[in-house]
Parts: sequence; structure tokens; C-alpha cells
Amino acid sequence: MVFSSLIFLFQFLPAALLTYCLSPKKLRNAVLFAASLVFYAWGEPLYIVIMIFSTVFDYANGLLIDKYRNRKSIARAVFIGSICGNLAILGFFKYAGFVVQNVGEMFGLHVQAADLPLPIGISFYTFQTMSYVADIYLGKVPPQRNMIAFGTYVAMFPQLVAGPIVKYGDIAEQLASRKMTLERFGEGAKRFIRGLAKKVLLANNIGMLWTSAKSTPLEELTVLSAWLGILAFTLQIYFDFSGYSDMARGLGKMFGFDLPQNFKHPYISRSVTEFWRRWHISLGSWFREYVYIPLGGNRRGLHKQLRNLWIVWFLTGLWHGASWNFIVWGLYFGFIVTVEKLFLLKRLTRWPHWIGHLYTLLIVIIGWVLFEYEHLPSAWTFIGTMFGFGAHELADRQALYDLLTYGGLFVFLALCATPLPQKMVVLVEIRWNRVGVIVVTAFYIIGLVLSTAYLVNESYNPFLYFRF
Repeated sequence: MVFSSLIFLFQFLPAALLTYCLSPKKLRNAVLFAASLVFYAWGEPLYIVIMIFSTVFDYANGLLIDKYRNRKSIARAVFIGSICGNLAILGFFKYAGFVVQNVGEMFGLHVQAADLPLPIGISFYTFQTMSYVADIYLGKVPPQRNMIAFGTYVAMFPQLVAGPIVKYGDIAEQLASRKMTLERFGEGAKRFIRGLAKKVLLANNIGMLWTSAKSTPLEELTVLSAWLGILAFTLQIYFDFSGYSDMARGLGKMFGFDLPQNFKHPYISRSVTEFWRRWHISLGSWFREYVYIPLGGNRRGLHKQLRNLWIVWFLTGLWHGASWNFIVWGLYFGFIVTVEKLFLLKRLTRWPHWIGHLYTLLIVIIGWVLFEYEHLPSAWTFIGTMFGFGAHELADRQALYDLLTYGGLFVFLALCATPLPQKMVVLVEIRWNRVGVIVVTAFYIIGLVLSTAYLVNESYNPFLYFRF
């Protein structure tokens, strides 16, 4: 089940909200936990066993670490066992086929790995349970003794599938006590509708151009069509993923939770370092807190700092998928961030802002090519086409037609990727008072109606990050 589906919008969500609101406060965690299990099991009922096992496994590990806190060897053994167990589950479903295939190729063996479907959200909830155990081991949080409350934290359907990655300490108090008010519910509904419109009206429409470009044989691509295609994907993945995050945060608020921000207008960045502080914030925060800092961070000299950065970026690429293109994509950004840290970042601050913006967008756009093409030679060919290498025309009729057809949408989406729309909404509400509130509310209602209209005739279209 996906948020951008009629079943979710008009059947599952109303039923879950109604049951939740009518339930006593003491039972609301249980209701949300049960609803989350139904949501998760909708398409993959068998894999719910894995999530329940992870939940029980780390619930018990947290209690054991707390019980043996004064016996460090036992606590350490439980902690290591928890990390190894979680990584083993994630590795089996996500990376086993990749490892078997590459080992087979290395030794000239024809080994066919089992093509196991990836459990939805496993990369996200595995990171959440590991961070929970790590925080208990480090003494940052006390263990959760209520099994249902912990299960709610792990399985909470608003952010189960594609984040944001929520650390237990961020919502521990909210699991015990939270308030539902009409004002908070209204804020959550608006954020959800905004995310839905981003996904359905913006990401899906511009994504059709990228689908067309990617399906075109590489030898038939023109320079213009290559640029239009990858620019379309650049906008699609932002509005798709940030739209999902907005929906997740909106749903969380409707149920009384405040989930962390995951995007902060990344395409206005003036450096790649800044871009990654604005893009998928919860993932970057997780790697910084649980990998980069434990490795020593920047406290042990430049060489070890750079080593730690490369380890983090290798793992960041690998986290996104069991394929060499993701590893190359991660190392590519590791190299860029290293260059910025060594000398480029200081120079960028002295140059005109537009140079920093242009440089960052160019680096990020090239990165998206590596991200999207699993076959690396195809990625290099596509990048070469973008810059005029090879026997490719500058443009053809189809590319010019796409430019005229999508030109207005490109401009509109580029503006929507900045803080400008949000500032305009606030300005209207402040300047026009009650009338402004009515206008903004009407705008959200129109967005919901249009999104629903698109979903009526649209085929199944999951979020891009479902596969991670």
C-alpha cells in the first residue's frame, strides 16, 4: 500500500484515524501498532514476520543491556550480537545476491543467486532498531519497557516505508504522552496534502519525461534530450522523496507525533557539502552519529577524518542498493566532499553565489545519472552525451518538442523547489488575515481534489525510495 493510492486515502487512513481517535489514550499505541502491521502486511504478509522478529529481538536486547549495564563484557556482547543480527538480516535480503554474483564472477563460476524481493522499509526500520540499541548501550536513553510502545516506534506506518529515519530518543516522550488537537490535525492534513500534490501532480508528471529519455537507446539520444531527461529526474526524485517525507510528517502530526524534517530546499545549496545537509537529513544524521563520530570524526587529524568521510560515503552508497552504481555514486560524492573540505569550500564562499549554485547543481545532476543507471558503462555514455562526446546530434524534433511541452513545467518546478512558495503562503495568511487563511485552505482543497482526480486514472506508481 502506498500513500498516493485511493485505497489508502479513502479506506485505510479514515478507518485508522477514526479507530485511533475513538480509542482511550492508553490503547492508542496498540491501535497504531495494529494499523501499522496491517499497512505493512497489505502487499507482503509473509515479510511481516521479519519486522516483528526485529522488533522483539531489539526490544529484548535493550532490556538485557540495561540489566547488565554494570557487567560491561555481557552488555558489550549483547550490543555486538544485536548489531550483527540486524546487519545479517539486512544483508541476507538486500546484499546476498549481489555478493554471490560478484564472488562467482571473480572465480569464473556461474552461480545464480536467488532473486528475493526486498522487504519494504527494511533499510529504514533496521537502522531505527540499531540506533535504539546503540543509544541504550551508550546510556543516552533508558530502555522502553512497554513492548507495544516499542513496536509502535518500529512499525509506525507514516514513516515505515521511506523514512524519515527516526531515532528513539526523538519520540520517546511522545510514545508515552502526546496531544491531538484540531489545530495540530489541521497542520498535519495540510502538510500531507502538500506532499501528496508534490508526488502526484509534480513528480509523476515531470517523471514521464525521464522515463521517455531513459527508454530511448543511448545511441539515439541528442545532447538536448539527455539534459532534459536528467533535469526531469533531478526534479522528479526531489518532489517524489520530499513529497513522501511531507506526507509522513503530516500523518505523524495527525496522530500526535512530531517527526523530524528530512529536506530543506537542497537545490538552493551553494556547495555539495551544504546540499547533503539539506537532502535526506535523517540519513546523514544517522551516519554522522553512529558511524562517523564513533570512528573518531574530525578529532584525530586530517588523514583519519578523510578516511572516516570515505567510509561514511561508501556505506551511504551501499545503503541505497546492492549494485556497483550506488557504490560509485557514494564514492563520487565522497571525493567531491573531500575536495571541498581540503580547499574548494573556502573558495566557494568568496565567489559570487551563482557560481556556487551552478557548480552544485552540475555535480548533483551528474550524480543522479550514476544513481539511476545500474549499468555503469551506460551511465558514462549518458554523461558523455550530455557534454557532446560521441556522434550525437545537438537536438532533434523530439527534443525540441519536449522542450516546448515541458518548458513551463520545468520553470514552475524550479520555483517550487525554493522557499518562495512557502514564503508566499505565510505572506498571504499574515497580510489577508482570515481571508488569507480561507484562500490558503481553498488552495489545499483544490490540491487534494486534483491529486485524487489524477489517481483515479493512474496506474500503480510507488515512491522511488520504495526499492531502498
